[in-house]
Amino acid sequence: MLEYSFMKKAVVAGIIVGTSDAVVGTYVVLRGMSFIGSGIAHASLGGIALGLMLGINPVMTSVAFCLSTALGIGLTSQKARIKEDTAIGILSVAAMAFGILLLGFIKGYTTDILGILFGNILAVTNEDLLISLVIGALVIGTVTLFYKEFLFISFDEEMARASGLPVGAINSVMLGLIAAIVVLSLKVTGIILVSALVVIPPAAAHQLAKGFSSMILLSSAFGNISVLLGLLISYYLDIASGATIVLVALGLFFLSWGLKSLTGIRV
Repeated sequence: MLEYSFMKKAVVAGIIVGTSDAVVGTYVVLRGMSFIGSGIAHASLGGIALGLMLGINPVMTSVAFCLSTALGIGLTSQKARIKEDTAIGILSVAAMAFGILLLGFIKGYTTDILGILFGNILAVTNEDLLISLVIGALVIGTVTLFYKEFLFISFDEEMARASGLPVGAINSVMLGLIAAIVVLSLKVTGIILVSALVVIPPAAAHQLAKGFSSMILLSSAFGNISVLLGLLISYYLDIASGATIVLVALGLFFLSWGLKSLTGIRV
């Protein structure tokens, strides 16, 4: 399988995505922010369409678009005095509608819409790989830098606020990270399935982890196993890679849940 260059690129991209999504996803799951990932993923269609219209790499425009949407969600929920899930519903649908509108204006539009919606990790280019490496490094670096702050807010936001921690700014950083990993995952699972890699591996790790550090490590392991095993199965069975990766992750979740229920094991 690894004799082909496109498979080598897919494996490297998959490891970057599996690790980055799992690390940030740990915070997402603990804080109950799963809906945000899904909302930003839907909003990314606007960035993709904008890139196609301007003739530049859609990943680049998606980064800017998803970051703007994520920060817009935080700002709208604070200033407009509405709940965060309402702000997500408003902005994600508006951004997706904007993307659909732009696609209608692109003459000779031939891009595979199924690849955008459900991902195509086998189509990763050298440029995509370079962008993934940069985004992945920024994500891991930011999480390392703000590790204690993210941990504090995840378990007791009110206490963190009372302690003088700039909770609003740190939440904005977290929203930015979620936007970054959404863009990072688009090639792997597409818009529709992108939130699965952010949520399922950490949820599986949560079943077996004793503490926060072990949850991050287990989540990263489950994320990488999902991507690599999903790639392997999809290659030999000639089926959709993105959907296979998500189903493998789902299988790992039920396996973890079963182990916890039957043995009570914790690591």
